[in-house]
Amino acid sequence: MSFPSLYDPFDGMCFNSHSCFLCGAAITPDDVTPVFPNWLMKQYNFADKQLLLLDKSIITYRELTIPCCSHCRENYVAPLESKIEMALQEGVTGFRKLDEKDLFLWLTKMFYGILVRELLNEMNPLIKPEHAVGENPKMFLKFQSLFKLLQALRVPIVFDDFEPASIFILEVDATEDDTPFEYRDELSTMMFSIKLGPVAIVACLLDNGIVKKALRPVWEDIKDKKLHPIQMAEFTARAYYAGYLLNIIPEYFERRPKTGEEYLIYDTLVDDITMDVFNPWEHTAYAKLLEEMWRKWNITYGDILKNPREPQSYIYDETGIFRETIRLSE
Repeated sequence: MSFPSLYDPFDGMCFNSHSCFLCGAAITPDDVTPVFPNWLMKQYNFADKQLLLLDKSIITYRELTIPCCSHCRENYVAPLESKIEMALQEGVTGFRKLDEKDLFLWLTKMFYGILVRELLNEMNPLIKPEHAVGENPKMFLKFQSLFKLLQALRVPIVFDDFEPASIFILEVDATEDDTPFEYRDELSTMMFSIKLGPVAIVACLLDNGIVKKALRPVWEDIKDKKLHPIQMAEFTARAYYAGYLLNIIPEYFERRPKTGEEYLIYDTLVDDITMDVFNPWEHTAYAKLLEEMWRKWNITYGDILKNPREPQSYIYDETGIFRETIRLSE
C-alpha cells in the first residue's frame, strides 16, 4: 500500500499562509480552517470573545484560523469535528465513549492551531514577544514531536503500546456552574483544558500518559463524581502543575508496515531517562497556580497556604475524604 508522505513543517520552519498546516500543500491565504470549530463557537457563543496572545496582541476566536487545504479540511478535519460534535450531544457519556485517539487529535489540532498563530506572529519583524516559543530548543523538540503525532489525522498510524497523552474527562455540576465555555493552555508544558457545558477536559498532550499515572490516586476519587466548578479548577491546577514538573520529552519513530499492513506504526522512546521523571513538588509554587485557577472565587495565596504543610483543598476535607458538599462560605 502507498502511504501519504509524513510532513514536518519544523524542517525549514514552513509556517506561513501559503502551506497547509497538515500536509504542506500549496494553498491561497483564503484556504483556512478555524482553530475552534464553527459549530462549537456557535453553540457556546464565544466567536467574538477575545484572546490575548504571547506578543500581547488581541484576537477573537472567530479570527483564529489555521492554513488548511480543501482536501485536508474535507477529508480529515471535518469528519473529526463531526465525531466530536456528536459526542458532545451526549455530554460526558459521549466523550467517554469516544476513541481516545480521536479526542487526542481534536485537542491537539486546537493546541497546534494556537501555536502556529504564535509562530506566525513571531515572524513579524515588528513584533518582539517576551518569550519567543520558536527560539527555545527544548520547546522546539516538543512541538516537533507533537506535530508528528498529529499526522495521524491524515495518515493511518497506530501508536504501538502507548497513549501519547494524559486525558481527563470530568463532569461539572450544572446547578453550580455559570460558565458554559472556558479554555486554557500552556504551550511550554503542552497542557490544554477546555470546558463545554458540563464536560471538562484536561490534558497533558505529550507525556505518554505519565501525568495520569502520577495523579491516579486523585483521579480515582473524582472520575465518577459530579464536581463543583471549584473542585474542577483545583484538579486542573494539580494537572497543570504536574505537567510543569514533568522532566522528560518523549520521542516518536515510525516503523514501516509489514506486508499486508495498511498503516504505519509509531514506537516511542523517552529522552533523559536517567533523570527524575518529575521535579520535586513545592507547595508554594503549586499555591500560586491554584490561586490563579481560583481567582473567580477570590481565594488568595495566603488563604491557600494557611497551613504551609497542607494547601487548601475543596476536593478533600481535613480527613482526606472527598467533599460531597461544597460550602464556599466556610
